[in-house]
Amino acid sequence: MSEDEMLGYETIRAAVTGEEWALEKVLERFRGEIDRNATIRVRQPDGSVREEIDEDLRQSIVLALLQAIPHFPLGEEPEEYPEE
Repeated sequence: MSEDEMLGYETIRAAVTGEEWALEKVLERFRGEIDRNATIRVRQPDGSVREEIDEDLRQSIVLALLQAIPHFPLGEEPEEYPEE
């Protein structure tokens, strides 16, 4: 699933109720954004700067997302919402 693809209503609803397959789809969908937000700049001994993903920060972001998902407000299923 690419970052441009929307998650379907059923997937979101399943994620809110804690379905593992749906939570995995949410994490997959936002992987790039999570990685971008967990990227830090590290100065090298030669003075250059290298970007790398801080795995602790990445896991903190994933945990925060997983903790927030059950609180996502669900309303009526929109008729024009894309199917998966």
